[in-house]
Amino acid sequence: MEEKMHLDEDLKKLLLEFQREEITEHYVYAKLARRAKGKNREVLKQISDEELGHFRTWKKYTQEDVKPNRFKIGFYSLLQRIFGLTFAVKLMEMGEVHAQEDYRKIVKRFPETAGIVSDEDRHEKYLLNLIEEEKLNYVGSIVLGLNDALVELTGALAGLTFALGKSRLIALAGLITGIAASLSMMTSEYLSKKAENEANPMRASIYTGIAYIFTVLFLVVPYFLFASPYLALPVMLLIGIGIILLFTFFVSVTKDQPFGVRFLEMAAISLGVAFVSFGIGYVLNKWLGV
Repeated sequence: MEEKMHLDEDLKKLLLEFQREEITEHYVYAKLARRAKGKNREVLKQISDEELGHFRTWKKYTQEDVKPNRFKIGFYSLLQRIFGLTFAVKLMEMGEVHAQEDYRKIVKRFPETAGIVSDEDRHEKYLLNLIEEEKLNYVGSIVLGLNDALVELTGALAGLTFALGKSRLIALAGLITGIAASLSMMTSEYLSKKAENEANPMRASIYTGIAYIFTVLFLVVPYFLFASPYLALPVMLLIGIGIILLFTFFVSVTKDQPFGVRFLEMAAISLGVAFVSFGIGYVLNKWLGV
């Protein structure tokens, strides 16, 4: 109570913001814990309890109650359903960097802050790495399917755009090519993982095939939507870049890898192959007179 008497308005406002963040994250982790099982549930429950302790620390000084950010709770819950548990919690922890910097500024005034910063560092560096999520064991297989689909299909569709000149025909050819290629990739991944004595080569091949098929479907869609293949082509390339952007961000968050270099590398390869294939399609079209 004595500390409360010495809080100026700006400092009190800052502590109330900390307080709201901590109670919000308590509810986020508690909600995620209810959906998790085994060790994941234990880890999330532990973090949730620690966030509640942080909330109570700040409440001791502000002597006020605050409501959690319901939008943030729903947002990270939705992310968990779409992209998985690891992505949701690591993205949330990434957002706490600025908060930790603010904590360090007031550590002399509020000694408990040092313990809170230590807890947050431990969440990011230790506890979150204890979370086990099956799909992350197959990121390599997903990357294989996605990369191959992007490179092969952007190139094939770009080439077919000039060679055939009809959107529906290009879409049909793209689908047939994509489905056949996905089955080939699944077989290759299965045999590769089996030769390496991987635990579950069938599951790895399924992840590769799913990533490939979904990428094919997204890339072919513009050719069904637009009558002009020359309008569908840039839209297809933009979708390809969007897929690369989204997946590169997912990997960079879940695997703690740099985002920029990986994104530029994948985008340059896909667009480069598409450009070359478009040129080949143009040459063949003129040469064969199709």
